[in-house]
Amino acid sequence: QVQLAESGGGSVQAGESLKLSCTISGTDNSPYAVGWFRQAPGQEREGVATFYTIPRLSFYADSVKGRFTASRDDAKKSHYLQMNALKPEDTGMYYCAADYKTHCNDGGNCPTPDYTNWGQGTQVTVTV
Repeated sequence: QVQLAESGGGSVQAGESLKLSCTISGTDNSPYAVGWFRQAPGQEREGVATFYTIPRLSFYADSVKGRFTASRDDAKKSHYLQMNALKPEDTGMYYCAADYKTHCNDGGNCPTPDYTNWGQGTQVTVTV
């Protein structure tokens, strides 16, 4: 059974950095994609980053573009979200999710991920 576990959250001041980790267990396969999401109290869940493993491509929400970077360590089967220049509006519970079922087709078209495996989340709090 595939399990995802986030870590690295915490409380920081605006302008500081955090690096979140998403460790995957229960499989030796690489996911099609790993997504990072966040949810602030009273708000809907928001996608902040998508990391495709093959080819290695990353996409970011406009709100985090240029500040957040998604990456993967193949040896550790872990994914990371480096968050720099944090703002109070970045506060929320951060989740990683993985898609192991979708594939790019022979024509090179890569569908939107369908995330079926989710972690429990890690809290990020940014104060002024």
